Amino acid sequence: MSFDLYLIVESVPLMLSGIGITLKLLVISAFLGLLLAILLLLMRISGKWYLDWPAQVYIYVFRGTPILVQIFIVYYGFPQFEFIRDSIFWPILREPAGCAIVALSLNTGAYVSEILRGGVLGVGKGLLEAGSALGMSARQKFIYITTPIAVRLALPAYSNDVISLLKSTALASTITIADMTGIARTIVAETYAPYEIFISMAIIYMAFTWVLQKSFGLIEGYLGRYAKREA
Repeated sequence: MSFDLYLIVESVPLMLSGIGITLKLLVISAFLGLLLAILLLLMRISGKWYLDWPAQVYIYVFRGTPILVQIFIVYYGFPQFEFIRDSIFWPILREPAGCAIVALSLNTGAYVSEILRGGVLGVGKGLLEAGSALGMSARQKFIYITTPIAVRLALPAYSNDVISLLKSTALASTITIADMTGIARTIVAETYAPYEIFISMAIIYMAFTWVLQKSFGLIEGYLGRYAKREA
């Protein structure tokens, strides 16, 4: 079996035609997942068991089950319930892209909440005690001391989660979404050349991963500029 290099060159532009859908899934899911993660974080650190325990259960469920299963449950399972079909969420859940965004957001929210919690717990107690000595309230300490430091500490792990989310968007093709991976599968069905096509797909995703890594690296460098000066 020969390796068709020309087929790779020819297929890349075709697969890139689905970049808009892939980026839509990534950006919206990352944004909604971050909002959900912040809510879960506040529940975890609230000190109230009736908020902490539901958040822990949620995080355990979504971190303990495969994202593909979650996508299938949202896409195939939710429409089975009449109250969902009669709800305001039905215009979103009746579309494959909406189901993919919901599943990806719920999944990444669970992971990011733990990343943010790790950042919050990494803030030194001495800094908080200094804030108390200056007469700052608990809210002021959280906003002006804990949050900036926690963001800087959590950013490297968060960048890894965004990259994982990018790769997870490829699973949206399993529910008929014509993203880059969905187009690649269509090309494979037409050409019977999975080796060349999926190598092309891997090259595209590695390029996007490189861009994300460099972008987050610049952000990390900017946020850590004062720490570097002190060192």
